[in-house]
Amino acid sequence: MDKNFQEEQFTGIIKFTPPLYKQRYQFVKDLVGKYKPKKVADLGCADCTLLWMLKFCSCIEVLSGLDICTSIMKEKIIEHLEESELKKFPEVVFGFMAPSIVVISTPNSEFNALFPGVTLFRHPDHKFEWNRVQFQSWALETARRYDYSVEFTGVGHPPTGMENVGFCTQIGVFVRKHPQTSESAQSEKPTEGVYKTVFKAVYPSLKDEKYLQNAVVSEVIFTAQIIKRSLLDRVMSEHEEYNDDPTERKCKFQPSVNCFSDNLGKLVVEKSMEPFVNGHVVYIPLTTIFSFPKVNQLCGTFEKLCKLIAGKVTLSSDGSAVMFNTEHENEEN
Repeated sequence: MDKNFQEEQFTGIIKFTPPLYKQRYQFVKDLVGKYKPKKVADLGCADCTLLWMLKFCSCIEVLSGLDICTSIMKEKIIEHLEESELKKFPEVVFGFMAPSIVVISTPNSEFNALFPGVTLFRHPDHKFEWNRVQFQSWALETARRYDYSVEFTGVGHPPTGMENVGFCTQIGVFVRKHPQTSESAQSEKPTEGVYKTVFKAVYPSLKDEKYLQNAVVSEVIFTAQIIKRSLLDRVMSEHEEYNDDPTERKCKFQPSVNCFSDNLGKLVVEKSMEPFVNGHVVYIPLTTIFSFPKVNQLCGTFEKLCKLIAGKVTLSSDGSAVMFNTEHENEEN
């Protein structure tokens, strides 16, 4: 059986690992990471799970979600549209909105034979479900009409030996062939609003130097605290082994990836970047902190890091390391 497909023999229920909806969301997130769009709209946003995932993509400046159900935001994609609405869908999305990239996912009806108990549609609110020929025919005609190219793929692999049914969810990725001119975009602006705003949130942008500085300072302190704790644990371990006073010697720290949380990423440390303890003071070189992926991504350059934390973090006299005084910690311990 494919690793992405499991069949529970006793219940007859097909399960995907990870769940199919997570595979769809990850597919979109990967595309966002590849193309770095500034604006993303989720048409059929359901409970806004995808929007929450994309909120942390630094390239995105505006996220919009649209759904036909304002009260509960039930799951909607194009197979929930009535025939009359479906006919207007390409005109609105490809003609009026005209985004650079459109990703459409919809059930592949050919896969339904593998679902026990499914006789017509997978969901009672579905108005239709296309097989691959039907979806690709509609997509190719839409792409031709609005000057897009389209590639087909999907998520949810079938079990070994059943590859002929295709993906459980079929996906079309449309890419606009020519950039939209500002004149044409201006002429197509609506004269009145057609959507109701249900909720709006404005988040601070890291393009603002003030918010960026706060984010960097917080991340530097957090990272330095992690390194300091690992270093002091190492010092105390050596103290117990050799039965000496750890404050009487200068202890170099040989970092290990296992000393740090996995979400901080792998740390590559040179000899000149080693944190150390001298008396009751812990020194953590900025070069060490800058080597952590999140700090690096926020700052971009080492010079930017130094500029942003100046006056906000306690540094050594030469400004090369973050300092922590552990005297009070030792008293508490």
